[in-house]
Amino acid sequence: MITTAFLQYSGNGPMRHEESLLAQGLRQRGIPIRFYTIKRIHRRELPLGPDTFIAGDMDAMHGAMRQLGIPVPDSDDYPKCLHDFLHRKVWTTTLGDLERELENGSIPPTFVKPAERRKSFTGTVCYSERDIAALGRTSRRQRVWCSERVCWLSEFRVYVVDRQVVSIDHYDGDPTIRADTTVIESAIATYHRSGTAPAAYAIDFGVLTTGQTALIEANDGYALGAYTIPADTYTTLILHRWRELLASTTPGPPTATSDPIHP
Repeated sequence: MITTAFLQYSGNGPMRHEESLLAQGLRQRGIPIRFYTIKRIHRRELPLGPDTFIAGDMDAMHGAMRQLGIPVPDSDDYPKCLHDFLHRKVWTTTLGDLERELENGSIPPTFVKPAERRKSFTGTVCYSERDIAALGRTSRRQRVWCSERVCWLSEFRVYVVDRQVVSIDHYDGDPTIRADTTVIESAIATYHRSGTAPAAYAIDFGVLTTGQTALIEANDGYALGAYTIPADTYTTLILHRWRELLASTTPGPPTATSDPIHP
């Protein structure tokens, strides 16, 4: 049973949309909320335990997992079992190798994004080696996801809890061009049969100019971006994934004993 929830908030300006949704959903459940800053995570000052819930950005969540002895999940944006749903070439390489390939003209313009959870740059289409240079001091040894460039007519985020679709948000393109729900349901079933799907997550699909409904990427549920999903539904999803992560706890150093209330 969750007795306390910790939400990341600096105390300055508006709260992030995701934490705002969670604050609403948690209050509806009668769960006390306390706010924290990333500094408190780095210092291990939060009294985290099996009866606490925490939400925040990727850095904060990974810090909390390390404190609790929870193995940080591997980044799996393009699950191997779902490659048939991509309808485009997707591969991994290093930023340096991609830069060299673009320079010698051996590949066409390519969509690229970090392959690790810690995002050092935002996903973008690189047309030449100059676009890589524009990333500045980003390590050329960094692993990246590369994707054949395609044109999306519309894009949707599908929220899933225990194999069930609980909400769908349109977030880009023409909202009247709907994704094929048969394809989405087939992909979700395939994902769960593989045994690699989290208990709660989002999976993005889009409609290509060919008319095909294709997988954009999968997104783990523990630090999940939200669009127009209702607060209660979003809270259910995040809580469900957190409980699954708590169940995977391994022995680690003692958690903090202090109990800060303010950021």
